[in-house]
Amino acid sequence: MIIDAHAHLLPKDYPADAPECFPHMESIEESTSRLLVFGKTRFAAKDVFFEAERRIAAQDASGVDAEVVSPMPPLLRYDLPAADGLALARHVNDFAAELSSYSPERIIGLGMVPMQDPDAATGELAAIKERGLAGVEIASNILGSSIGDEKFLPFFREAEALGLSVFVHAMPTPMDRLPLSAMGTYVVGIEGMFAAASMILGGTAVACPDLRISFSHAAGGLAMMLPRANYFWGGSWNEEPKNLERAVAPDDGPSPLEIARRFYYDAMVFDARTIRYLVDLLGADRLLVGSDFPAMLREEPAAKTLRSMDLPDQEWQDISWRNALRWLGREAQPSRGALASLNA
Repeated sequence: MIIDAHAHLLPKDYPADAPECFPHMESIEESTSRLLVFGKTRFAAKDVFFEAERRIAAQDASGVDAEVVSPMPPLLRYDLPAADGLALARHVNDFAAELSSYSPERIIGLGMVPMQDPDAATGELAAIKERGLAGVEIASNILGSSIGDEKFLPFFREAEALGLSVFVHAMPTPMDRLPLSAMGTYVVGIEGMFAAASMILGGTAVACPDLRISFSHAAGGLAMMLPRANYFWGGSWNEEPKNLERAVAPDDGPSPLEIARRFYYDAMVFDARTIRYLVDLLGADRLLVGSDFPAMLREEPAAKTLRSMDLPDQEWQDISWRNALRWLGREAQPSRGALASLNA
C-alpha cells in the first residue's frame, strides 16, 4: 500500500464577489484545465487538481492507495490583508473538505490558515478540525519570519492540542545571494532547512513534544547539518550525548538530532543515496512518500526510487504507508479499508 503524503489541490473557482486580491481561475480554450491567476502567478492547472473522479483515476493509474492533499503553495499568500487571507483560507478549506468527502479513505485533505495573523490562524484551527480535515499546511516562512519564532508558538500548541497534523511546505523566497533561477531548486532546500532548524532552535519542538509535523523535500539541507549541530551540542550523529562537557555550546534538554527524529519528512529527494542517508540518520520511521502531484508528475510507478532500493520489508512498509498514518495520528492498519477512518 502507498500513501502519497505530499500532493496538492486547487479550487476550481472562487466567489464572484471576492476581493480583487483573491485568485481567480480562467477557462482555457479547448481544455479541461483552468488558468490560476493570482498576482504575478499564472499557472495552468490540470483538472486533476479539482475534480475528485480524476484524482482517484490518477491514483489508480500510478498505484497509489491514498493521497494527503494540501493547497497548492502559491495560495499561501501571507502578504494579503489579514481579513482577506482568512476569507481565502476558508474558501480553500471548504473546497478541500468537499474534495475529500468524495472518497475520504483516498483523498485526505489539509487546510490553510492566515499565518500573517497568528491569532486568527490559531483560532481557525478548530474550524479546520470541524470540517473533517486532517491538518493544516503552512509555508516555511511567514513574511520573512521563521516558523519557530515565539509569536507562532500558540498556533503550534493549538494544533498539538487538537491533534491536527502540520505540513510545512518549503516556499521559495527571493534573495540577493542567488539568482531567480534558483528559487525552485536551491532556495527550496535552504527554506526547508531554515524552517526545521527554527523549530529546533526556537524551542517550539521542545514545547510541543506531541506535535505531528512533516517537512517537504526532507527539509532540504537539514540532515547534512544535523551531525555538526549534534557534535557542538555534545554528541555525535549516531550516539546520543552522555556526560560530556559541552564546552562549545552548552545546552540542556534533547539534542538537535533527538528533536529532528520527532519530525516527519517526505522522501522526494530524487536519489537513492540520499534516501539511504536519511534512513541511517533519521530513521525509516520518519520518512514519507511524496510527489508534489499534480504540480509535478509522479515517478512511474509511484515511489520508483524507493522501490529500487530493495529496502527491508519493515522499512518499506513504514515509508510507503505506516508513517503517513502515524503522522496523521491514525492507527496503522494494512488495508485500504482502514483508511476510511482517516477523516472520521
